[in-house]
Amino acid sequence: MSRLKVGVIFGGASEEHPVSIKSAQEVARNLDTEKYEPFWIGITTGGDWKLCDGPDTDWENRSARPVTLSPDRSVHGLLVMEQEGYETMRLDLVFPMLHGKLGEDGAIQGLLELSGIPYVGCDIQSSAVCMDKSLAYTVAKSAGIATPNFWVVTENEKVDPDRLPYPVFVKPARSGSSFGVSKVTREDELPSALSAARQYDSKVLIEEAVAGSEIGCAVLGELFGLITGEVDRVDLSHGFFRIHQEDSPETGSDNSAFVVPADISDESRRLVQETAKTIYRTLGCKGLARVDMFLTADGRVVLNEVNTMPGMTSYSRYPRMMAAAGLPLSDVIDRLVARALHGKKR
Repeated sequence: MSRLKVGVIFGGASEEHPVSIKSAQEVARNLDTEKYEPFWIGITTGGDWKLCDGPDTDWENRSARPVTLSPDRSVHGLLVMEQEGYETMRLDLVFPMLHGKLGEDGAIQGLLELSGIPYVGCDIQSSAVCMDKSLAYTVAKSAGIATPNFWVVTENEKVDPDRLPYPVFVKPARSGSSFGVSKVTREDELPSALSAARQYDSKVLIEEAVAGSEIGCAVLGELFGLITGEVDRVDLSHGFFRIHQEDSPETGSDNSAFVVPADISDESRRLVQETAKTIYRTLGCKGLARVDMFLTADGRVVLNEVNTMPGMTSYSRYPRMMAAAGLPLSDVIDRLVARALHGKKR
């Protein structure tokens, strides 16, 4: 049988560009090249698209050719720029290994919908909703899912610091990882926290801190239903969890570690997994998502956020949780591809 032609898009113009490259490198190590013929498409921080040999550290400079994804469905793939024109390159599937803005917010998904190419992961609507934490909370609350108390602050809007129940977290409403996130314990800390969040988004979310353990659950959409990985717990020594903010995340964080499987009761584990599935369905997710939650001392599960294209790096939580449940990344990739091809008529 001929191999499936899979375009893997990585990099991107968001603050999560370096993380995306690391995710693509891990995908490259686990992609079965007997089944798949990969086409590596790197996007620079400036937004240039390059067809390259792979997501290594020098991908922008080694034999990279300008390329674009054609929205013309008759092309069903790439336009590779040559000196005297262009070459078309048909793709069977795209794996948009992009994190954050323009990767998880529905933008690349919209381009892929126009192109008619099946792709791994959530569609336009669920990507956009999950990326905007205020929208995700609003939809989840309407379905009876517990969320933190929160307030939305629009561009240039003033906030009365007296009305907030400290401590609170101030974060960009539509940004990935922990970029621009601050924990505020006093009124005089609020202005600088708002300023930090507004560096990444004009829309800011203020949410009341939830007393409880930070818990994660990896969800994978199969043809027959949903499966989950092992639940993990973020073990904090001090401060708050800042994903991808460390100088060398491969060697661990200075204030956090992951306990997989989470050291919680079997009853709590089942509740977390079932709640994660409910959140996944409620927000319309497809393919994969990592659902982050809080588990309170009285046994309640509260939504934190949903990542629709979670990190796939060597130190990332999603592949670690799946591996703990007996699914290595190579198997996860196979299942994601099968799900995307089955649901190509969206």
